[in-house]
Amino acid sequence: MDTGLQELKTRLIQTDQEFSRLAREHSDYERRLEQLLNKHFLTDSEQLEEVTLKKKKLSLKDQMERILQRHKKDCCVKP
Repeated sequence: MDTGLQELKTRLIQTDQEFSRLAREHSDYERRLEQLLNKHFLTDSEQLEEVTLKKKKLSLKDQMERILQRHKKDCCVKP
């Protein structure tokens, strides 16, 4: 990953409440998905949870990307 982009993400986590919340939720969903993927067998409800978590993670990632794009325009990070 581009170091400028990583620095921007780090700064936004520290200074932007919405971005910080989104990043935290994304991380929480990722941890839960890892727990599910480490199981040898998933129940029907766990399979549904896995699909739901993946969709939520993608939505959060899209929201975070929109925030990053807004801030990229204001600083020197190149896309």
